[in-house]
Amino acid sequence: MSEFKIAQRAIGPQHPPFVIAEMSGNHNQSLERALEIVEAAARSGAHALKIQTYTADSMTLDLNEREFHISDPGSLWAGVSLYELYQRAATPYEWHQPIFDRARELGMIAFSTPFDAKAVDFLETLDVPCYKIASFENTDLPLIRRVAATGKPMIVSTGMASVAELEELVQAARQAGCRDLVLLKCTSTYPASPQNTNISTIPHLRELFGCQVGLSDHTLGVGVSVASVALGATVIEKHFTLDRADGGVDSAFSMEPGEMQQLVVETERAWQSIGTVSYGATPAEEKSRVFRRSLYASEDIAEGEMLSPANVRIIRPGLGLAPKHVEQVMGRRARQAIKRGTPISWELI
Repeated sequence: MSEFKIAQRAIGPQHPPFVIAEMSGNHNQSLERALEIVEAAARSGAHALKIQTYTADSMTLDLNEREFHISDPGSLWAGVSLYELYQRAATPYEWHQPIFDRARELGMIAFSTPFDAKAVDFLETLDVPCYKIASFENTDLPLIRRVAATGKPMIVSTGMASVAELEELVQAARQAGCRDLVLLKCTSTYPASPQNTNISTIPHLRELFGCQVGLSDHTLGVGVSVASVALGATVIEKHFTLDRADGGVDSAFSMEPGEMQQLVVETERAWQSIGTVSYGATPAEEKSRVFRRSLYASEDIAEGEMLSPANVRIIRPGLGLAPKHVEQVMGRRARQAIKRGTPISWELI
């Protein structure tokens, strides 16, 4: 579970979460828009820009019947064939280089999700620093072995995978040469509901497989991602678009630039807040001790006069005896005159 680097970025619990903006098909078949998404992701503070590498022919058959037609009325993509969907969503191979170049110019790490061995071969010519495996491909052990054989870090979404299937993919990746692995808790619904996200799985994944863990988050907003950091997520992936109103295959569950900026800021804040088990005043809190309550003379008290609720109160600031001593103080007499507003100390009574 040791930390490692993707390009220049350290991945691990001792470092801020690695935030990935996933373009997917939100380019809407426009290279100009794709480059605008890259620029918006960089302005938002995302650490990485990810795309997907496939063609419709590498994904499915050109059929529009039976299981090749999306008929589920609840699907974002109902009414089209799988082939048509992938044609619409695919990022043309010739766009990869300009997209990656622009991302790198803007200080982001650029990489992709390959969906077959040919895509891996192509991405190797572009010198990507790591690879992502999508949830629907996490049982494609030949693909996992091919990616692992590059020796580069692998980020794998675990959507729908059983523990047995995860064991198979981790074993396949390790045996084929993967040393640096991140498993992302993922719910493969679009969008996903918080109730169906079960981020308590994140620390369990880490314990089971001894690797870095994170979240591929299809919920709306930033709350689930921020919470995942407290459970040990070191990588956060979110789909990203310029404006959901523009439409696109993934726009309905994608973040807009302002939301991505909030995600980057708030996940880092969550990471900063984890710290260690700590009780008592921290060094930064020491100066606040004065604002505790303590015992003070609330009236002038003459020498020899008895202390009582009429002349001693528990108030702020905290320079007198602690409130727990009030019963011991009541009924005692003043050694000397005590002026109103004087903190009560043992020396005075």
